[in-house]
Amino acid sequence: MPSALDQRSAPPADSPRPAPPRRRTRVLALPESRWALAALVLFLLALPVHLLDGPAWLRAVLFAAVYVTGGWEPGWEGLKALKDRTLDVDLLMVVAALGAAAIGQALDGALLIVIFATSGALEAVATARTADSVRGLLDLAPATATRLLPDGTEERVDAARLAPGDLVLVRPGERIGADGRVTDGASDVDQATITGEPLPVTKRTGDEVFAGTVNGTGALRVRVERDPSDSVIARIVRMVEEASSTKAPTQLFIEKIEQRYSIGMVLATLAVFAVPLALGVSLTSALLRAMTFMIVASPCAVVLSTMPPLLSALANAGRRGVLAKSAVVMERLGQTDTVALDKTGTLTEGTPRLTDLRPLPGSGLDGAALLKLAASAEHPSEHPLARALVTAARERGLPLAAATGFTSAPGQGVTATVQGHTVTVGSPAHLPAAPAHAPHHAAVAGPEDAPHHAVVAALEDAGHTAVVVLRDGAPVGVLGIADRLRPDAAATVAALTRLTGTAPTLLTGDNERAARRLAAEVGITDVRAGLLPQDKVAAVEEWQAHGRRVLVVGDGINDAPALAAAHTGIAMGKAGSDLTLETADAVVVRDELATIPAAVQLSRTARRLVLQNLLIAATFITALTAWDLLATLPLPLGVAGHEGSTVLVALNGLRLLRERAWPGVADGTA
Repeated sequence: MPSALDQRSAPPADSPRPAPPRRRTRVLALPESRWALAALVLFLLALPVHLLDGPAWLRAVLFAAVYVTGGWEPGWEGLKALKDRTLDVDLLMVVAALGAAAIGQALDGALLIVIFATSGALEAVATARTADSVRGLLDLAPATATRLLPDGTEERVDAARLAPGDLVLVRPGERIGADGRVTDGASDVDQATITGEPLPVTKRTGDEVFAGTVNGTGALRVRVERDPSDSVIARIVRMVEEASSTKAPTQLFIEKIEQRYSIGMVLATLAVFAVPLALGVSLTSALLRAMTFMIVASPCAVVLSTMPPLLSALANAGRRGVLAKSAVVMERLGQTDTVALDKTGTLTEGTPRLTDLRPLPGSGLDGAALLKLAASAEHPSEHPLARALVTAARERGLPLAAATGFTSAPGQGVTATVQGHTVTVGSPAHLPAAPAHAPHHAAVAGPEDAPHHAVVAALEDAGHTAVVVLRDGAPVGVLGIADRLRPDAAATVAALTRLTGTAPTLLTGDNERAARRLAAEVGITDVRAGLLPQDKVAAVEEWQAHGRRVLVVGDGINDAPALAAAHTGIAMGKAGSDLTLETADAVVVRDELATIPAAVQLSRTARRLVLQNLLIAATFITALTAWDLLATLPLPLGVAGHEGSTVLVALNGLRLLRERAWPGVADGTA
């Protein structure tokens, strides 16, 4: 007779082939990336020729190539914006670069071109990768399903063709093809993709199941209740797409004054050229004064006021395992005033762990013997609870005995013969009653004063999953299993509370009891449990409708819509799904929660440096332009002042590269 393990390991003959792996957009497949790379390579070739005073014709050719490859696209976009009566920094940068070249400062102009081309390419890559991940989410739902016909026969059909009312058969190990309700059968279903629950959920007749979730060891008959296009997984896709498209574009500080500055600079440059010319000044002198004005008034120092602090903060955070996807993200982190945290895989490790060993009086077993007995029986099983027991036994160096006659009952437990004893490990609510010859205290279905009952109740009240171990029909011990809290969870919650002035909120699809137990351990009082993805999005949108800037931290597919809708989303890297990692604005690569408040504080420091740099840049620009307008500013002195201010703000921003710029958490400085 085949074991339950054999049944799980061998898929049915007519099961669908797994979907091909999702293709990711290659960086160089995007035209923006190719043009930016070409501009960068040409600039790196032109730089030594320029510094070594190489042939003038070669310098001219190389710089012209940089201008064309890196500048045509932002220039074209700027012209299109101009057609719509708007003036953006991209066009202004191209004009400033051309003006610099016109008066012999081709290197400055080329540097501006490269910076803006690279920025546009990175934005295009991020957008394409997110779109790939959203489309790849649809692969979670199986391509085909087994539909049962009225005469009892089966047919394989495209899952997209299923309609409400259809009856489908879901075999062990298959993904469920549509949202529906179980009409027959029982099984453990892994629905972490939808709810984030760390353990499979027992499904029986009348229970709801979701498309894309994974069936366990039992067979289920499911009545389809929703069209595949309206399934929960399909709605997650739509929510991510809608949130990404409707999320108001957040701009860097300088871009918020882009229109006024751009228009003012263009008008001022024209005036500086036209007024002296009208008063009889020679064309060459008027043009030289106007180009000098454009150079000293160009926003190079202003642009560098913003980028070096944010890029330095990006680099520092990256060294600590926090990868923010852009300077805009690093700026937004510091604006956070409300934090929402997921539970499983975020505050917890996301893996069930053995927490309690409770041998019962009279069993003759100690903790190690109880664990060895249970782990030996569970060893052939693939259930997460079984893996938790086997892992705990191995960590303690306990040798496992051979198990024979292994059987598994969905939602109930496993039974196997271990060293001549029949051992059953499973849920206290569904284990069989003890035999008549067993002692009174051994009756699993007996009165509430049975020894194991108080232990089970205590563990479950604490939010743990209780597992009873029977030997030859008599209970000999109770095991407690729970998802373990991350060591830095409490410190992180405390640090985020200090930063925002409000304790974070727990948003989870897990059950209320487990959520509140964990929240109490870390100092969270606002707990919202049993949430589906759309419920998390609704909570985020409610906060943001009241002007809050919400930071959401999560790891699962069910968190992706909330991450997309939030002002800033951070994904936990190790257990994060592809969709979550691409949707999030930042990723905690090493899964160290304590780096999140530190990154928020670093962002706030970077924003302060940006304001300092803008003040420095504005001072230089005001002084130099006033000199050029009220007197005669020599071009070399104007260039020196312009470049000096640019270098000064750049160096000020690079201060955040230092190790000591990273805030502490444990000492409360975060």
